[in-house]
Amino acid sequence: MHDRSYQMGKEQLVDEEKDKRIEHLISAVVLSLIIIGCFFVLRPFLSALLWAVILSFSTWPVYKWWERILGGRKTLAAAFMTLLLICAFVIPIVVISISFADEVTAIVTKIRKIFDEGPPPLPAWIGNLPLIGPEIQYLKQSREQIFAGGALMGNAIFQMLLSISVCFFFYRDGEETAQSLANFLRKIAGRRADRLIKVAADTTKGVVYGVLGTAAIQSAFAGIGFFIAGVPGAMLLGFFTFFFALVPMGPPFLWIPATIWVFYYKGVVSGIFMAVWGTFVISGLDNVVKPLLISRGVNLPFILILLGVLGGVIAFGFIGIFLGPALLALGYSLISEWTSSKDAPETMEPSQ
Repeated sequence: MHDRSYQMGKEQLVDEEKDKRIEHLISAVVLSLIIIGCFFVLRPFLSALLWAVILSFSTWPVYKWWERILGGRKTLAAAFMTLLLICAFVIPIVVISISFADEVTAIVTKIRKIFDEGPPPLPAWIGNLPLIGPEIQYLKQSREQIFAGGALMGNAIFQMLLSISVCFFFYRDGEETAQSLANFLRKIAGRRADRLIKVAADTTKGVVYGVLGTAAIQSAFAGIGFFIAGVPGAMLLGFFTFFFALVPMGPPFLWIPATIWVFYYKGVVSGIFMAVWGTFVISGLDNVVKPLLISRGVNLPFILILLGVLGGVIAFGFIGIFLGPALLALGYSLISEWTSSKDAPETMEPSQ
């Protein structure tokens, strides 16, 4: 009788274990379906959300300063910071557009003419010029790609403005969200979580400051070059260079067409100046200044930074400029920790 009761109890425990496994399996499936569903719902806004994370993270110290000034009122500080971000993007465009309304009208008219008729044929001797000729010959074969690049840049600006609106909620609820994310990562990565969070934060901050700082410097020098060469709307084009400079190989989409315009309307000397200035100053700064700015405060080999930026753009698009280096930094940190771990078994000495 005792054995029979024991057997029945054992079978009951086995059945309970099976039921628990089935429940866990069903829970995992349901959770996976919910996560997949959330992904598809948010997929159209993923780029804007990621940009909002980057913007709010990189300007977080400024937000905290305003929060202290406003007596700890998070909602008011978040609204004020969001307004500042909107002003930082919208006001310069409005002011420059009003100041150079005539030049903008002339540029739009010429662009429409190029779209309708295409640019006039270039003199044959220009193709033989060193540095300039190959660029112009390539431009003749890739006008559609250049115009498409301009359309993509317009979409990127729209995404940025949308991201600014999302920043309000990240500012207001950022600390609670960050704490929840840290707790989640600790359950997955254990003791490594805090260090990985710091690596990702430092890398993202370095890339943000490096990319934005380089774009600002390129924008200033582009405006100077356009002004010296006599390009109409030089300040407006210089301002737009800032956004084009955020994308690898972006500035040539502005200064190469400007160089062609200068060749036709300002003469050969001014055209050569614009081509040299664009090649060695506007685009050249990207190869010198950006690595210096990004490498400051980022414990990552420069080759990984470069590959992270370029590979990130190819894999994720515009947002990959920041995601690529951050992901490589996390992988590099994990591999470095694993290869230098002291927990590896020591090599046994041969017996005497």
